[in-house]
Amino acid sequence: MRRRIIGSTVIAVVLAIALFGAPLAVVVARYLLDDERTELEREANVVALMLAVELAGDGTITALPDMPGSDPDTDFAFYDDFGRRVVGVGPEVLEHDVMEALVGDIEPGDTAADLVIGAPVADDGTYVGVVRVAAPRTEAYLRIAFVWLLMAALGVFAVGAAWLMARRQGARLARPLEQLAHAAQRLGEGDFSARSPTAGIAEIDGVGAALDSTAQRIGDTLARERAFSADTSHQLRTPLTGLRLGLEAALDVPVERRSVAGLSAVIATAITTTDRLEQIADDLLTLARDTNRGGALLVGALLEQARTEWADVLGAAGRPLRLVVAPDLPVAAAAGAAVRQVLAVLLDNAARHGAGAVTVTARDADDAVAVDVEDEGPGVPDTAEPFVRRSRTAGGHGIGLPLARSLAEAEGGRLLLGRRSPPRFTLLLPIAAEHLQPAEHR
Repeated sequence: MRRRIIGSTVIAVVLAIALFGAPLAVVVARYLLDDERTELEREANVVALMLAVELAGDGTITALPDMPGSDPDTDFAFYDDFGRRVVGVGPEVLEHDVMEALVGDIEPGDTAADLVIGAPVADDGTYVGVVRVAAPRTEAYLRIAFVWLLMAALGVFAVGAAWLMARRQGARLARPLEQLAHAAQRLGEGDFSARSPTAGIAEIDGVGAALDSTAQRIGDTLARERAFSADTSHQLRTPLTGLRLGLEAALDVPVERRSVAGLSAVIATAITTTDRLEQIADDLLTLARDTNRGGALLVGALLEQARTEWADVLGAAGRPLRLVVAPDLPVAAAAGAAVRQVLAVLLDNAARHGAGAVTVTARDADDAVAVDVEDEGPGVPDTAEPFVRRSRTAGGHGIGLPLARSLAEAEGGRLLLGRRSPPRFTLLLPIAAEHLQPAEHR
């Protein structure tokens, strides 16, 4: 690209100089020749006047007057009215063209070697002769050659300056494009942090901004996909483990001791767990697509559903699940899928890392609906950062609580650690507007 920019610029400058310089060179040559003729005319007129004065005095011309400052190579001669040389340097017989000066005009009569001018000489109102002034063409041609050489030097300088400017401009244009290509290559290799530098050229900066925006969108999409995979794995791990343990426990019962009622109970439990898995998958897909956000949610009904799902899990470990719902609890403005997953994370953490009874309390917190989840365990260490994703101090996988907080914030709420020991997490949900009607939670 740089070579093309430099080449096209130099060619354009050369063409411009040629198209402008050639006519200018012709004009300069004509101007210099005309200037030389004008000087010869002036000198011829001066000599003619001086000869006219001499003729008026004694009536004869024996010598030509001196012309101080004239070119030594310039020849002066006086011819009578018959064209014969009387005095001076020149041909014996005056050229026919120069003889025309006897009618009273300044007449040129250039030859192959000289520039010639004839001026009439008058005596008592009658033209009696012609002054012939001749200068070699070489002098004028040398002046023309010098000017042409100067013009050529200026042209070469202009081409050189254009080459330097084109080289600089080519580098200024090519460098950001090369950087854009490098950024695009990094983007193609999977480095979505690649960004293009600012070039100061609006068009190139526009392409760079579009490329940066594309890299940002692709990176965000890939991050969401990875987060979704991790979140899905985390949320499905507990029910899948419970389903596996239930089925393995049923298989451990000897065949002779198996009963239809026992198998039916195991199958019913497995179906319930499968429904829960399906519900979790649907919720996560809905949240990943950013659909079904907001809405009116009956928090009490959602907590009853959560107690149905988690009572058996906690009861198997000898830990009761207590639910306390304040009367006249306001309707929350949140999606059931998001709140259900937040509660699932909090209850799963209580089941895995807590101890004793688990208490879920729903209350009116003035401008929000508050849901407290607490247990009787040792709680969260002071050095732990429970809401930092994949934190080494989280005490678990470092996925669940950051996921829960992000879901709560996406619904306009907040998830707080109200107390470290014994632990209490508080979910704050905005209250639905008056015009919203309670809808069944999903």
